[in-house]
Amino acid sequence: MSRPEPLRLLAQDADDLEVISAALQDAVAKVGDLEWDARGRRFTVALNRFRWEAAGGLLGERVRAGLQFGSVLAVKSRNLRREAPEAVIELLAVSFEPGETPGGEIRLAFAGGGDVVLTVECVDAALADVSPPWRTPSTPAHGG
Repeated sequence: MSRPEPLRLLAQDADDLEVISAALQDAVAKVGDLEWDARGRRFTVALNRFRWEAAGGLLGERVRAGLQFGSVLAVKSRNLRREAPEAVIELLAVSFEPGETPGGEIRLAFAGGGDVVLTVECVDAALADVSPPWRTPSTPAHGG
């Protein structure tokens, strides 16, 4: 069985961002792994991504991944404990709400009701796997 190549995805519109969102569903990070570079207008986050594209057996895989957004004008967060940088957060979805074209807001929604909202000039995102995958005994489950 061949191993899928590391993901390298770019997003320049809402449809592209949906693909990145699907790849990142159930990724986990620490609050301290969220970083806003106001001068560089970049927002980055390092995550442990569940490799849905490699799932299929009893054991799944995770991989370290980096997600970066460019052209970021402002960042707001809600219900994330920034004073607890080791707190683990689970990413549920990444979405785009259009504003003045081509800009708008990108929302990173986390389990437990936390979110980060990025005000952006345009959609400019990149996702890249940055480590070899490792086995995980638990596959994220979604109750109905």
